[in-house]
Amino acid sequence: MKLFHRTSLAPAAVLTAADAFFPGLGLLMTANAPRARTFAGPLGTVRLSATAEGGHYTFVQADSDQAGESRLDKTVKKFFVHLHTAADPRHALEAGY
Repeated sequence: MKLFHRTSLAPAAVLTAADAFFPGLGLLMTANAPRARTFAGPLGTVRLSATAEGGHYTFVQADSDQAGESRLDKTVKKFFVHLHTAADPRHALEAGY
């Protein structure tokens, strides 16, 4: 499944946050590139890339090897909320219903 997020954080800050977030969930880094990371574990494999877009945004894309709404995909969405909170500390997580 492909998921994406736009943030005002720099690509290096996004990858630093990923390096701290995903190993805490039992996912080990299996590949390291200047603008991408790959993490694998019992939940599956996720490839995360962070590229600068026009303006001051960073486009973060996550590709998982899981189909549908898996636990790994939900974990990636939690990471996106973590990025949103890092970009704006005043952000409070609230239900959408």
